[in-house]
Amino acid sequence: MKIHGFQKTTLLDFPGKVACTVFTGGCDFRCPYCHNASLVLHPDDAPLFDEDEIISYLYKRRGILDGLCVTGGEPLMNADIAPFLARVKEAGVAVKIDTNGTFPARLKQLVSDGLCDYVAMDVKNCKEKYGMTVGVPDLRLDTVIESVDFLLSGAVDFEFRTTAAKELHTPEDFEKIGRWIAGAPRYFIQAYKNSGEQIAGDLTPMTKDEYLECLARVKPFISDASLRGID
Repeated sequence: MKIHGFQKTTLLDFPGKVACTVFTGGCDFRCPYCHNASLVLHPDDAPLFDEDEIISYLYKRRGILDGLCVTGGEPLMNADIAPFLARVKEAGVAVKIDTNGTFPARLKQLVSDGLCDYVAMDVKNCKEKYGMTVGVPDLRLDTVIESVDFLLSGAVDFEFRTTAAKELHTPEDFEKIGRWIAGAPRYFIQAYKNSGEQIAGDLTPMTKDEYLECLARVKPFISDASLRGID
């Protein structure tokens, strides 16, 4: 598997674990607010990290690291992700996958094979505005819906999350999202932040009060819903 980034320690990305993070390149979405635009648009321009280097690091940090996050880009685009995750699990390390939900068959197989312990899936917007939000106007939502349904079945521990920008989201959208993913164990509304490397568009974050209004629309459907990265 092509690994284009490696963060050796994170206390934030994998709930309850001291973890490291690997970044894959490429994505089938073009979300205008994406903060890893270079990895999405020009992955081959990024350096490559050898799998053996990552696995060796996991063994060296045994007893300190107990998790590895795989993010991107869209990591499930990689057909060879399973052999890499099998090596991670052999090292005694739990695996978290960040995904946009467009590869449900691969997600299901990884969970079935015991190669994924936690999933963070982005729910980009309500169904009616999904294609616009992800920069793919003619997007078919069937794969995303299948992934949402799979996670709601309880096959693996997970969270849903939405990065919200004033130009893309309204409180009414969040009520629709809440109805769609009702019963999820946890859900986060994340603040849009300009990393200086967006794919397209001039976006702005909501005010804290606006984020709180969006959260209030979700709460009737998901009791453990909260804001993330919003002061």
